[in-house]
Amino acid sequence: MTTDQFYDIAAQEMYRQPGAGLDLVDVLAQGRAVLGEGRYETLVCAGQVDKLPVLTFTAPWGVQDVEWVPPSAAYVRFLASGLLTAGAWDVEAVASYVSTCPGAAGHWSEQAICDLLGEEI
Repeated sequence: MTTDQFYDIAAQEMYRQPGAGLDLVDVLAQGRAVLGEGRYETLVCAGQVDKLPVLTFTAPWGVQDVEWVPPSAAYVRFLASGLLTAGAWDVEAVASYVSTCPGAAGHWSEQAICDLLGEEI
């Protein structure tokens, strides 16, 4: 994705006017920059790939600051399928991992996730 595409997506998520650039100086220098108090107004540099920065945006609050809500079946299927597509884990490993993630833990068992994926453990 180009810098302008990133600006446009971030602006939409931040409820800002698309087309205006973002100040990336702090996020590139420090790895994190808070542009406002709203949802998705914190920029994070997760590292580099091929000497290019990997940027994303997130909420300014931490995981300990929110109440976890169990994910829907469609969302669990989407996440688990993505992990399977990466090819590092089999169905059982993916189901084991996802079932322990915040929100899913205590609500989604390994077997329930395997069932979503049409697999048996």
